[in-house]
Amino acid sequence: MEAIPDDLPIVSLLPDLKKTLETQTRAVLVAPPGAGKTTAVPLALLDEPWRTANDGKIIMLEPRRLAVRAAARRMAFLLGEKPGETVGFRVRMESRVSARTRIEIVTEGVFVRMILDDPSLEGISCVLFDEFHERSLDVDLSLALTLDAQEGLREDLRICVMSATLDSDAIARMLGNDKIPAPVLESTGRMFPVVTEYLPSRSNERLEDHVVRSVHQALQSHKGSVLVFLPGQGEIVRVAQQLSSLPDNIIVAPLYGVLDARDQDRAIKPAQNGIRKIVLATSIAETSLTIEGVRVVIDSGLSRKPRYEPGLGLTRLETIRASIASVDQRRGRAGRMEPGICIRLWNEGQTRGRVAHDAPEILSSDLARLVLDLAQWGVSDPGALSWLDLPSKAGWTEAVKSLQSMGALDTSQHLTEHGRSIVKLPVSPNLAHMILQAKIIDQGALAGQIAVILSENYQGRQTDLRDRLRRLGSDKSPRGRQLRELAVRLGGKGRVQALEAGRILAFAFPDRIAQARGQHGRFVLANGRGGQLDNHDPMSGETWLTIASLAGRAAQAHITLAAPLLISEILDDHGDLLTQEDVLETDKSKGKPRAFRVKRLGRLIIEKQHIAKPDPALLERALANHIRDIGFSCLPLNDASRLLRRRTAFLRQKTSDDSWPDLSDEKLIENLDNWLLPYLAGKTSLSTIEAGDITNAIKDLIGRNRLKDLEQQMPSHFVAPTGSRAAIDYDPERGAVVSIRVQELFGLGIHPHVCNGTEPVLFELLSPARRPIQMTRDLPGFWSGSWKDVKADMKGRYPRHPWPDDPANSDPTRRVKPRK
Repeated sequence: MEAIPDDLPIVSLLPDLKKTLETQTRAVLVAPPGAGKTTAVPLALLDEPWRTANDGKIIMLEPRRLAVRAAARRMAFLLGEKPGETVGFRVRMESRVSARTRIEIVTEGVFVRMILDDPSLEGISCVLFDEFHERSLDVDLSLALTLDAQEGLREDLRICVMSATLDSDAIARMLGNDKIPAPVLESTGRMFPVVTEYLPSRSNERLEDHVVRSVHQALQSHKGSVLVFLPGQGEIVRVAQQLSSLPDNIIVAPLYGVLDARDQDRAIKPAQNGIRKIVLATSIAETSLTIEGVRVVIDSGLSRKPRYEPGLGLTRLETIRASIASVDQRRGRAGRMEPGICIRLWNEGQTRGRVAHDAPEILSSDLARLVLDLAQWGVSDPGALSWLDLPSKAGWTEAVKSLQSMGALDTSQHLTEHGRSIVKLPVSPNLAHMILQAKIIDQGALAGQIAVILSENYQGRQTDLRDRLRRLGSDKSPRGRQLRELAVRLGGKGRVQALEAGRILAFAFPDRIAQARGQHGRFVLANGRGGQLDNHDPMSGETWLTIASLAGRAAQAHITLAAPLLISEILDDHGDLLTQEDVLETDKSKGKPRAFRVKRLGRLIIEKQHIAKPDPALLERALANHIRDIGFSCLPLNDASRLLRRRTAFLRQKTSDDSWPDLSDEKLIENLDNWLLPYLAGKTSLSTIEAGDITNAIKDLIGRNRLKDLEQQMPSHFVAPTGSRAAIDYDPERGAVVSIRVQELFGLGIHPHVCNGTEPVLFELLSPARRPIQMTRDLPGFWSGSWKDVKADMKGRYPRHPWPDDPANSDPTRRVKPRK
């Protein structure tokens, strides 16, 4: 405890935390930024009896390598030591631990590998989950596995979940036992007042120009160093270039995840006296780190997040508005050491339109690694473990399907021998599969470097993966050497032939093999997604690419990294993924099909050969597909088929009896194979289909046994007293309509009905010249009512026709009165 600074707000809470962990094995600690939990908690627990009794390690998880190194250095400094002695750290490509190390700080991904290799966590007394609110996929998995290990193997293991902003009730319930929540301890923070200002962009102002303008204003108006939040590395590099002409007493320090540790340290360390610093950072600087000397925060309000699309197996980067929780965290960085200023580059009212929190990765990320890790743990159902949020069902299903397709899981979701080999490699399953397949053809070294470039986000200005491989091969920086060493550990030594990059990349992402689609620079991927290159990109004229990454919205996705490949490489390496089918293409005007044998990779046509004498059944199906494409209106219809459809539709409407088929255009097209396909036998084009074929097909669809029932309820014709047959038009709005000359209804005293006597016929009464004179659904009422006026009018116009005074009791006729 002597090494912990007394002025840290967390100090007053440490006795309660120690007392809690004396008697309980789970706890939740909530402490805002600046409270000192990251530094003080591990040191405070170092001398606790439950740790010293077995001399077990305290492991603390951090979400980022930068935070791991910074925390280890800070604690080692307080102990008067160097990292690797009492306090050590372990991140990918770097480790500072020794036999003396008792506090080990690791990234969440490193911890997943630790617990999978040793589920009992031998030699570990406590696991601290720092900054849990960031809810990465690895931290959710780490906690689930640690809780399972504690319950089954290590009842003495202490677990403490720590966060600056956390739904403490939810996590306490999750960690609790027998419906009793785990204890929650809350600390106050150390936050100086921060004044918030708003500086929205000007019309059509680019983000980089807007940021540079705000930096110049801040330097003139405020004292202290400046921390600028930008969405990604590209924006940071462009802003840094525009600020390169600042005076010597102002230094610009970029800060993002893939920088060398030396450059990251330069951004974090306080500036020397008389020097002001401008730190250009991604969201990496939101939490965990204290950048000393910062008094001004400039927030672009943007973040760059990976967005995974289940069904396409594709993760693309998307620039989005940062959540309210994120912008509040950023604002707080200005008040860590003294009163500060936060300049937000948007209108104040726009803050309310932001989401409250970022969604946990477990709900929206590629779950392939998680599924594979759980398979190694012996779990095929995620519900068997404890989660704050269960993994996305759609994402889980997609991940299982992907892993089975690469042979990592069997049909029971158990690890195969290939899957066990994939698990051993500390990269995504796709990249591990790529490395293993590449080794078979002696390209392991190339695959190792590709895996490093993708997993470590090794940047370059060119979109061609081959250029980045060449750059990595000649990179003399410490990070370049580290990445090449990691590549050797992954793929082995050997000659790296960059020209083979597209072929090797396709082992990882066969669904991202892409084919040019006519327009320069535009491609369609095997998974159906589209992508495009700039017209001036040297690869825009290629026929085939393998795409490593896309950015931007799905409808306008921009290819950010890819490499060319050959059609022969697709056929040689991915023949087992190809499907073959015989298809026909139909002339739009003539409706005459031509047959082709097609090999496909997903949505892409790899080979296409003309078939001179196709199977007749194929022609029939092609014609059916052609009808689907054009629509129902292309079929020859006669009055009989139209009337059948209208009668059936009217009966469905009036009786609500869904056993009668839906004969609408949409449904008939949807169910084309069920009714029309048998009548396409021997047909070769639309012109060979006859109207009678359609009528008979519709009759079959209704059912020949039901046609009598239809005729009884919805007769096709009305038989007049004269014996004439008048067609009944079944109109959806007007009902059953019969147009007939009025004289043919003389003698009819009862009004006719259809639909089992429930629907009166609507008579459109016609003059002898077949012009409408009256509409009625009550013929007896018409005879006794308005007939007198109609008769008077008609008698003058048509004197040779009978116009009786009592039509209900008169003889019907189709003729004029005989001459006398």
